[in-house]
Amino acid sequence: MSDCDATLVLDIGKTNVKLVLIDFGGATLAEQRCPNTILNDGAYPHHDTERIWNWMLGTFKTFARIAKVGAIVPVTHGATAALVDGHGLVMPVLDYESKLPESSDEKYGDVRPPFSQTFSPALPAGLNLGRQLFWLAAEFPDDFARARHILMYPQYWAWRLSGVAASEVTSLGCHTDLWQPKEQDYSSLVARMGWTDLFPPVMAASTVLGPLLPALAELTGLPPDCKVLCGIHDSNASLLRYLGGNVGTVLSSGTWLIAASFGTGLDKLDEQSDMLANTNALGQPVACMRFMGGREFAALAGTEPQVCTTADLQKLIDKGSFALPCFSESGGPFSGRTGAMMGTAPASDREWYALATLYCVLMSDYCLDALSATGTIAVEGSFTGNPHFAPLLAAMRPGQQVFVSDDASGTTCGGWMLHRGDESTAPSTVPADPLCLPGLSQYHERWRALLA
Repeated sequence: MSDCDATLVLDIGKTNVKLVLIDFGGATLAEQRCPNTILNDGAYPHHDTERIWNWMLGTFKTFARIAKVGAIVPVTHGATAALVDGHGLVMPVLDYESKLPESSDEKYGDVRPPFSQTFSPALPAGLNLGRQLFWLAAEFPDDFARARHILMYPQYWAWRLSGVAASEVTSLGCHTDLWQPKEQDYSSLVARMGWTDLFPPVMAASTVLGPLLPALAELTGLPPDCKVLCGIHDSNASLLRYLGGNVGTVLSSGTWLIAASFGTGLDKLDEQSDMLANTNALGQPVACMRFMGGREFAALAGTEPQVCTTADLQKLIDKGSFALPCFSESGGPFSGRTGAMMGTAPASDREWYALATLYCVLMSDYCLDALSATGTIAVEGSFTGNPHFAPLLAAMRPGQQVFVSDDASGTTCGGWMLHRGDESTAPSTVPADPLCLPGLSQYHERWRALLA
């Protein structure tokens, strides 16, 4: 076993759950993952929290034999909360992709704060957390009344590990309708619904809530003094390394691709285009726009994608093969449209990968234009593994430099940085050489025209 004081990051994305063990210098010592499954039994679709919990504890045992773990940092997707009493969940954790009744949506509209207050756009399904809570309170009043705390998802896991309840701004400020980014305070919805006392004290993402519960330390073999940090929203974990730096915009990619522009004023945000203000770990509002890039890429490239060559990209450009949004049912500037193909369909798995890449680059470029994003662009997350994404984006945006993180998971890096604080040194970025293919500019212009 290594004597280093390692960091254990619990990274719960919408598609997968990861546990990553990171040493003092930021190197990955071990990683395990499992699917993030949704259960459809019971009253509504919900997260399989007990399966995650049991898998997590078993993995803790494995990692405890590799290194001395100094801290556990929860990092999760947004739009999710847990209602708990003194013992555990009072009802299952609702999946934000659940389609809630339209009748509930109409009633929610009467209490929902305006966009000018929350900078949280009206989104489909349960992507606005306030709408989820409103529906749960109306549909299951007795269960809701038993709740002692409303815990944002990272803090739910921190609470299970430490026994300490907390709230945190990056999850509160993630299109929830619950938070005012400019004032850094709860929105009018919280007081109007009588939820104020259900939210525990707000703490910084890096706050140590306490040591791991003794019973869990004994069960897993982790040190009794292992710290449990408050935790953070995943996209904001990816932003940590860039706060106060020279990067103008970060493209955080995973199931969602989120463009976060540090230089864009909130007055530029358009509610109808899935533009919003997230709140970063310093409590500052950040103008964002997003679409389900990872999911849409998978819908086009297939379940077993075959990486394309530049020749495959050139074929699609020459043939005029286009994918038009959108290929998911949740969010994005073209939410409600049905994805469509124009021109000759791809002829191989590699060409489908090429089409998916071109589509996601064009959508990213569209979001950057809508945000009036300036300055250097940094690509984070899963799309760093696509050899053509950043070079194509650089070719489409000749006035801006595009850099690629040399760490494929900005979320886990952010979790490690929360633990290390000033001791941490963020991984470096490498410049992307523009992939200026013949006809790309005309292809770009034609795609924009087809959108209209």
